[in-house]
Amino acid sequence: MSELTNLTIAGARDLLEKGETSARELTEAHVAAVEAARPLNAFITETPEKALAMAEASDKRRAAGEAGLLEGLPIGMKDLFCTEGVLTTAGSHILDGFHPTYESTVSGNLWNAGAVMLGKTNLDEFAMGSSNMTSFYGGVENPWRRAGDNRPLVPGGSSGGSASAVAARCALGATGTDTGGSIRQPAAFCGIVGMKPTYGRCSRWGVVAFASSLDQPGPMARTVQDTAIMLRAMASYDPKDSTSVDAPVPNYEAAMTGDIRGMKIGIPKEYRLDGMPDEIEALWQQGIKWLEEAGAETVEISLPHTHYALPTYYIIAPAEASSNLARYDGVRYGLREPGESLDEMYEATRGKGFGAEVKRRVLIGTYVLSAGYYDAYYNKARRVRSLIARDFAQAYESVDAILTPTAPSPAFGLGDKMDDPIAMYLNDVFTVPASLAGLPGISIPAGLSKDGLPLGLQVLGKAFDEETLFKVAGALETAAGFDALPGFLAA
Repeated sequence: MSELTNLTIAGARDLLEKGETSARELTEAHVAAVEAARPLNAFITETPEKALAMAEASDKRRAAGEAGLLEGLPIGMKDLFCTEGVLTTAGSHILDGFHPTYESTVSGNLWNAGAVMLGKTNLDEFAMGSSNMTSFYGGVENPWRRAGDNRPLVPGGSSGGSASAVAARCALGATGTDTGGSIRQPAAFCGIVGMKPTYGRCSRWGVVAFASSLDQPGPMARTVQDTAIMLRAMASYDPKDSTSVDAPVPNYEAAMTGDIRGMKIGIPKEYRLDGMPDEIEALWQQGIKWLEEAGAETVEISLPHTHYALPTYYIIAPAEASSNLARYDGVRYGLREPGESLDEMYEATRGKGFGAEVKRRVLIGTYVLSAGYYDAYYNKARRVRSLIARDFAQAYESVDAILTPTAPSPAFGLGDKMDDPIAMYLNDVFTVPASLAGLPGISIPAGLSKDGLPLGLQVLGKAFDEETLFKVAGALETAAGFDALPGFLAA
């Protein structure tokens, strides 16, 4: 690991501003780090030539006094964002050979801010998964290992490639998307910071859709400050996205004053699950203590419909996925399998192009939307979702933010839980409720498990109040002082 790859986004920005390094030098170091990290399989497509060209253009802009917010900073782009002229796969065989002729709004915002693309990071197929094991391009490895045990672990999902790349110090930051926890859970597993903005804060235009009423792009980096810097560059109103909200984008970094005195932090009693590991409960209690020592007041709150969040999510998300994925038929782009009729071609293409988890969710979604079951399942789930959102709205009448664990366990072994979809889905138990309510959330690395693996704490905020979220997360980060490194960097 070179000194340049160990920098944070804020630290690299400062060196570039002082002229103590160049975008090209920074990018060359990270291109080498991406190559060295290939055993992790964090990237589907590496773009070293493009990265160096972008870095040289960045150095010229800086010399001309035209530096952007992320000028010259090399990042990874989750392979769910369409990137003009660069292979975009969504981790699926069915998008083989798809080179978009356009740029997603979020990636375009980042390039306009001066960021440099190292490549497209690996993910669960169509973002459907909690382990990053469902990608057509192979599973991603977590750079962390259990103490005294070299067996590979999952990085979490679906943004596992982005999380692994950031944790392994081969990207300063990376984009993710969060539908039910796909930024926050892998951030917790990999010991980094992952932030899901309020639904509508970042444009979904040009992001391959999974569940349109839930998907939200967000930043992943090694510090809370870095995610604040990234989000400011990513967020914008976009008339091309009907769910984009026309609201000012604050300077999130400036909101991180560290002062949370007098703030009220809710502790939801329903998040104490039967059988929750003692180390998760202990970390949560430690987080409560840290906030109180920083001057905040913690109060127990109730989110009574939390118990219904996971089954509600696994009705709504597959239903929307079954509709969104109907467009992949072999006619317009991507994989096409031969057939004697149009129907046969559809069946052959979708049968070969989709993996097992995507097929499972499409079938579940089609079932709950079918005649006779629409009201019994999908409409009922929509009503429960409204109740979950109402729970949060009522809680925020008396608290400024909410503190919970991020995940119910540390990272698990590669291949574990693959034969038990319910056990896999339970990884999202703490992250799904805020997704259903469209609220912002952030995961901060706060400690290590008994096996030496990262554990995360989650802060949830009010809609479009990411500033408070970053302020509380920054205070937690300072108190935790997490500075452990994954074993991959010492190997």
